[in-house]
Amino acid sequence: MITENLNQIKESLPSSVTLVAVSKTKPVEDLQEAYDAGQRIFGENKIQEMVNKFEVLPKDIKWHMIGHLQSNKVKYMASFVDLIHGVDKFKTLKEIDKQAKKNNRVINCLLQAKIAKEETKFGLSFDEIEKILISEELQDLKNIKIVGFMGMATFTDNKKQLEEEFLSLKAFFNKHKTATIKDNCKLETLSMGMSGDYNLAIDCGSTMIRVGSSIFGNRNYN
Repeated sequence: MITENLNQIKESLPSSVTLVAVSKTKPVEDLQEAYDAGQRIFGENKIQEMVNKFEVLPKDIKWHMIGHLQSNKVKYMASFVDLIHGVDKFKTLKEIDKQAKKNNRVINCLLQAKIAKEETKFGLSFDEIEKILISEELQDLKNIKIVGFMGMATFTDNKKQLEEEFLSLKAFFNKHKTATIKDNCKLETLSMGMSGDYNLAIDCGSTMIRVGSSIFGNRNYN
């Protein structure tokens, strides 16, 4: 079933869109099946779970950290994580830089923009992101690279609202795409859209989608 789901989604995606298979809470066997079907990018939201899976699964997998990130946990994944989606504090960027340096790596990061109307979502305001992008301090971080933005829309069936939220981030992304010329900042990735809304997100300009239940079925939280 996983293979069928994956193939179906991939066939429907434009070539410009990267699929992150969100495998949190799923057993290694499910990830292996997706891997055997050609999937190479997996997203996890708990560092310990990602580390455990990294240790037993093929080493050409690109691991994305998609959950809210606590600075003190960065060290556990700094040796292998490919992209960190949810950076919402400058302090976290500094910690990622520090741990990446220890591992002789440059770690790719997305700044998480707060586009949802819900109070519960993490993220930076557009003003806060701009302050980070133009800050002198950012230039000192040689072991990170800001490659784009990530946004999570409101959990709603209101298509017009979702569209407004996605388009606001796309416009902000376009505005800064050409303006950012720091060595450690090149905006290429716009991560928007999950199982319920990724088609709309793609229509609004997303270049990376995070899909879990549509591939693996509903999550096990027990």
